[in-house]
Amino acid sequence: MDIEELRTFVEVADAGGVSPAARRLGVSKSIVSRRLFRLEAELGVQLLARTTRGAALTEAGETFRDYAARVCAEIDVARETILPAGALRGRLRVAVPLSFGQAHFAPILAEMARRHPQLQIHTCYSDRFVDLITEGYDCAIRVGYLQDSNLIARRVGPIFGKLVASPDYIRQHGSPETPEELLAHEALMQGTESWQLTDGGEIITVHPQGRFKADNGVALVAAATAGLGIAYLPDCLTHDHIASGALVPVMTRHPPPPAGAYVIRPPGQHPSRKIRVLIELLIEYCEPAPDLSGTAR
Repeated sequence: MDIEELRTFVEVADAGGVSPAARRLGVSKSIVSRRLFRLEAELGVQLLARTTRGAALTEAGETFRDYAARVCAEIDVARETILPAGALRGRLRVAVPLSFGQAHFAPILAEMARRHPQLQIHTCYSDRFVDLITEGYDCAIRVGYLQDSNLIARRVGPIFGKLVASPDYIRQHGSPETPEELLAHEALMQGTESWQLTDGGEIITVHPQGRFKADNGVALVAAATAGLGIAYLPDCLTHDHIASGALVPVMTRHPPPPAGAYVIRPPGQHPSRKIRVLIELLIEYCEPAPDLSGTAR
């Protein structure tokens, strides 16, 4: 039985259709369909009921899916075991934040691909929240403060940030000095998130309000420089704007505590060697520049 046929079936079952599975696997829909046809022909049963809205597992498919997934996982472990020491192969699907990713994480992933020529790395750059399990990612790199979840996280470095605003905004609206005063200002946010500030050794959580929201840090920088409000942004996105005077720090007596960069993966007993190597490489690169800005703090 062909392992790629089994892997394709598991991807279609988990993705809910041929098209999303093809995107996950990086192959055409026709290749996915042919693999499914051969697998069903070999087993002599229908595993998937095709509909106009996707594909649903039959009763036989429900039973076979778990066995197929275990076989694929065992084959992956076996392949890793017999590879030369340090070598990697197969595919690694990683979700990476767009605002940070292109400048700071893309070179690290490229270096990983250079060191491991048999490894396929498929990366999605987006600031939206990616569901690793539903969308079939092996892991994600996330920055900020992690929310509680059933995912497993490994911290690879600190992220430092500031609250910033433009000089024009401060001239018109003043500069808040306390968390209470901050709530009266326009906040530039990704959604309905809370902000954490420090007050001596205590962490204070505030819930700012604002009319401008964007799921991308670069867009929030543009809104802040345009004088639309106060933004909480990582130093790597604001350093040049602060140096030029386009933005100025605010709430300096109550700075945000350091956040972090993390590798997130679905729950399981042990991370694959590919994920372990990615974590080690990120730590290797992040430690010399802990704020990920490439500048001294």
